[in-house]
Amino acid sequence: MEFLNWVRGPGLEYATVIFLVGIFMRFIEMWLIGRKPDLSRPRASASRAGWRAVWRRSLPSEGLMKNSPLVLIAGYVFHIGFLLVLLFFIPHIQFFKDVLGFGWAGLPSPVIDFLSILTIAALVALLVHRLIDPVRRFLSTSQDYIAWVVTTLPVVTGYMAMHMDVVPYTTMLALHILSVEILMVVFPFTKLMHAFTFAVSRYYNGAAMGRKGVQL
Repeated sequence: MEFLNWVRGPGLEYATVIFLVGIFMRFIEMWLIGRKPDLSRPRASASRAGWRAVWRRSLPSEGLMKNSPLVLIAGYVFHIGFLLVLLFFIPHIQFFKDVLGFGWAGLPSPVIDFLSILTIAALVALLVHRLIDPVRRFLSTSQDYIAWVVTTLPVVTGYMAMHMDVVPYTTMLALHILSVEILMVVFPFTKLMHAFTFAVSRYYNGAAMGRKGVQL
């Protein structure tokens, strides 16, 4: 219980501060880098091209579906499944309600269980593919594997806390919360930050190309 109380109290506070300050610092870093002013005559609407790029590059790529369908399908399953479990598991909603002051309807537990298993399976498939594909294995760095571990642990420990009596429930719940806090601490300083920056980068690249008249 002492361990559980710590991760629910001071541990969560520390992780939240690091998470928020880290994200703020990363955005400040991006802003300080800046960009050179484009003095050329615009040939098309930059903003329209930017939003088009955000939308189009969020859709499945024909080339990726043809050459690497596993990566595409598992990637979508993992991202969607993780988000749904995070936002629509009823105990999670209660936590958000305590913090934000409001909540929303959740999904039935069997649906959450199914999504959790799908998410874990997708994450394992992505890891195996990274290990056996020579190109991806060559391009992978330690940061890729760290990101995989800290993303997978909350889903696995959460599922184990609800369905497996490997260790006492109180201990497993504390480990689950701790794994979430580790994810929060690591998040701003790894490639996981793309969850906040992907739309910005796609818009920036699309707007730059659109201003030059490039069709995306």
